[in-house]
Amino acid sequence: MRDLINYIVFGWYPYFCLTIFLLGSLVRFDREQYTWRSGSSQLLRRRQLMWGSNLFHVGVLIIFLGHFGGLLTPIWIFEALGISHSFKQGMAIGIGGVSGVFAFIGLTLLVHRRLFDARIRTTSSFGDIAILLILYVQLILGLSTIPVSLQHMDGHVMVKFMTWAQGILTLQPGVSALIADVPLIFKLHLFLGMTIFLLFPFTRLVHIWSAPVWYLGRQGYQVVRTRRARPHAVPAE
Repeated sequence: MRDLINYIVFGWYPYFCLTIFLLGSLVRFDREQYTWRSGSSQLLRRRQLMWGSNLFHVGVLIIFLGHFGGLLTPIWIFEALGISHSFKQGMAIGIGGVSGVFAFIGLTLLVHRRLFDARIRTTSSFGDIAILLILYVQLILGLSTIPVSLQHMDGHVMVKFMTWAQGILTLQPGVSALIADVPLIFKLHLFLGMTIFLLFPFTRLVHIWSAPVWYLGRQGYQVVRTRRARPHAVPAE
């Protein structure tokens, strides 16, 4: 029974989450991007919003890039560069820990702002509050993995997750068994991370796709035509 649950959660569930994430994002971007609204209340507690948003976004961006590169970069590339598993483990703990603290402080400010200001809470939807709290729990779980990771600095658990993630993307069967015996805190962190991808298209997180990155590939110059000046009327003498 335990093996079956592990297979469902870490062998089947990832594909379900990725499918909903990709299809849901595509549908919303294609059909609803011009109807998206932020539903923001930026005029209220503006200073708290600025600090919270900046700290959270900087921290989460570094964490995401670190997870993405750390999990999906083939192991042989690290070996070719002479980067040992223990060094990578220490770097992940150091950079991830600092970034996680930044994101946690920022999100704490955002959660406090949304829940404890009556005007903001009244205009907030259930989805707005729910996704904030889910991200909050995910950050707490991520920071909670650091003490456990410090107990195995050889990086063997990290290698299991790298092999699992790359196996999922390359459709390798049976990769869920690789992480069957990892500590529970890692499994909870991984499960909630996949669930966030599942919920992504149905929350305000979908606004990420509205980032103006399309201008980076824009070619040519924008032609701006000036209006021709009308001749001045000459008064009759």
